[in-house]
Amino acid sequence: MADIPDQCSPAYEEQRLTALAGYEILDTPEDAAFDEIAEVASLICEAPIAVINFVDRDRQWFKSVKGLGVRETPLDISICAHAILQPGLFVVPDTTLDARFINNPLVTGEPYLRFYAGALLESHDGYPLGTLCVLDYHPRELTERQRFALQALANQVMAHMELMKSHREQARLIAALQTARKELTRQAATDPLTGLFNRRAFQRRLAQELALIQRGAPPAALLMIDLDHFKDINDELGHQAGDDVLVGFAALCREQFRESDVIGRWGGEEFVVLMPNTETAAANCAAQRLHEQLSRTVLLEAGDAPGRVTVSIGICSLREGCHASERLKAVDQQLYRAKAQGRNGTAAEPGSAQGG
Repeated sequence: MADIPDQCSPAYEEQRLTALAGYEILDTPEDAAFDEIAEVASLICEAPIAVINFVDRDRQWFKSVKGLGVRETPLDISICAHAILQPGLFVVPDTTLDARFINNPLVTGEPYLRFYAGALLESHDGYPLGTLCVLDYHPRELTERQRFALQALANQVMAHMELMKSHREQARLIAALQTARKELTRQAATDPLTGLFNRRAFQRRLAQELALIQRGAPPAALLMIDLDHFKDINDELGHQAGDDVLVGFAALCREQFRESDVIGRWGGEEFVVLMPNTETAAANCAAQRLHEQLSRTVLLEAGDAPGRVTVSIGICSLREGCHASERLKAVDQQLYRAKAQGRNGTAAEPGSAQGG
């Protein structure tokens, strides 16, 4: 346990308030578990008033109250503010005979309190937070059994609060772990340079799409894109320039393709795009838009003149009965054909529109 400053020091009060705040109990709704403890305290001690209260900076707040019609009182009229400065059980047999309370408005006026007994609610590290107290309208005492029971009930209040605190901390830990797990999953599926799906994640998504098509979903299209003469960029301008081009091209693809399309970095300067619910003719139109946008976009600063980047694109269809490995081989063949035709163009499977 850490050293606790003197009770009279400002540092002590700040640490006590910090300990109280750590339980997140102030201004919370009524709770049956606390209400039952207050009710039992009232019955055992044969007192018309029973309160579970916490001493805040400038007020006394009641978590549970029996026999009073308020949920908080100013701190300057609080009897419990004195009780938390005493160890163990604090008992005032007759408030009119105690100099600390003889002029208290709760004693001199409604509800004319005459008897007080409060059992300390103490944090696990030794800070007094409030009391479980019983009050009466006439002077009296508690029996030894009642004293023991009142303190035991106060211990149950703190045990319940510790359990609630532990549950909150556990919930926060679980939430943090879930967030970390999601982030790790995202990182495992993401190309670190471009932020697109990596090869493994794209293959999983491709397999899912083919499974949907097998169950009756509309056909889809698969595109494979290669940045033309990318090796020359790396050789002449360095790998940082090459990385900048890849990042810029990935951003351009996000703008050009639909939100429903799946874009991935296949490896090196090769990219893949899965276009669900798309015929190859429509995919070819999307490829032409990409060519046109690239012709107007500067992805590379090369000397005095802006450098333009071109791409070669292969397209194939995804239909019922297709297999992922066969379709990836088919789209790669179309990409090779686009390169063989002079690059900066698109090649699609026979029967599909072509252009470039």
